[in-house]
Amino acid sequence: MVKAVVGANWGDEGKGKITDMLAEQADIVIRFQGGANAGHTIVNDYGKFALHTLPSGVFYNHTTSIIGNGVALNIPILFEELKSITDRNVPMPKLLVSDRAQMVMPYHILLDQYEEERLGGKSFGSTKSGIAPFYSDKYAKIGFQVSELFDEECLKEKAKRVCELKNVLFEHLYHKPGISPDELLDTLHQYREMVEPYVCNVSAYLDQAIKDGKTILLEGQLGTLKDPDHGIYPMVTSSSTLAAFGAIGAGIPPYEIRQVVTVCKAYSSSVGAGAFVSEIFGEEADELRTRGGDGGEFGATTGRPRRMGWFDCVASKYGCRLQGTTDVAFTVLDVLGYLDEIPVCVGYEIDGEVTTEFPVTYKLEKAKPVYEKLPGWKCDIRGIKNYDELPQNCRAYIEFIEKQIGYPITMVSNGPGRSDIIYRKR
Repeated sequence: MVKAVVGANWGDEGKGKITDMLAEQADIVIRFQGGANAGHTIVNDYGKFALHTLPSGVFYNHTTSIIGNGVALNIPILFEELKSITDRNVPMPKLLVSDRAQMVMPYHILLDQYEEERLGGKSFGSTKSGIAPFYSDKYAKIGFQVSELFDEECLKEKAKRVCELKNVLFEHLYHKPGISPDELLDTLHQYREMVEPYVCNVSAYLDQAIKDGKTILLEGQLGTLKDPDHGIYPMVTSSSTLAAFGAIGAGIPPYEIRQVVTVCKAYSSSVGAGAFVSEIFGEEADELRTRGGDGGEFGATTGRPRRMGWFDCVASKYGCRLQGTTDVAFTVLDVLGYLDEIPVCVGYEIDGEVTTEFPVTYKLEKAKPVYEKLPGWKCDIRGIKNYDELPQNCRAYIEFIEKQIGYPITMVSNGPGRSDIIYRKR
């Protein structure tokens, strides 16, 4: 059984917690796209963690954690992360890295930083983690695949060729020092030494796991609205954030994905630039940001304050549809307990007309939110385990949103911990 855990919106929906929770019943957890440019915050018996590359199943002894071929693999960050969790008494996880994964190189990070500097006020709000230059090189066919680390002649020739190409940009576009083939080759040798014990033919491994009836979780990064095809282009990430890409980024047949758990927050948040119709500002946003998540709404990787907004039914319905949602996990509902009434965005007004369909970016930039206000429940709902025990107004909020988006909310998260979850029958 293969299940995907993905985001409906701009990322930051709480996928890490849901993956960590579902991993209790899983054998394998695999990251299938993205890099260390975004993180998943997890609170469990070991403490609070922000993971950036490691799959969110690493806290269980019985799981195998896999870095899939679709991931932008920053090897030093991966191993720093492994050390950071084992230093806090987490047992060393069983880790496999796809031999077809490609590596983020130090020059990708420099190119990302220099390009954001060059663009100035027109920048993309990048985390400067090298992700866009990495994926550019992957599709330009000049990236370094993990398997190539074990072909020394290939490495030497390619290091020289890549430096010639990149140094044109460094020296003539950015007016920065060039990179040396010898230094690059030395870095690649270091990466080989670090990753060699973990390298695996992941697609073959997963094929056998499926035949053996294992439970596999595909863990996505960010959410639908950051997808390069279906998101708020160009303010998107550089790899597909959709569950459908899980088959490609892991190396399994698409028909094996039987369940798609799409994570939605009970309000909206976003890190980075781009259209955000239900965004709120000032004191209203500050209060929600401070109360939100576990310790506030700040990026798990960047520490940047997240942009805040009310729940957006238009964006979430679209996000769930593109993911192929079978189940919605509704997170951080407990945060809203301070509000007398809760606005919900139910439509967009664009050029005087109201729509409930998520539009392309240039129309999205003009959209104004149409709100419906629901009564708050004015109490703390943490600790509640049964749906029927939630306050009436809280249940009404969930059921209103479920009707608006058209997908079943089967899990409700009412706190940061692994056990803070309410399962809801369909």
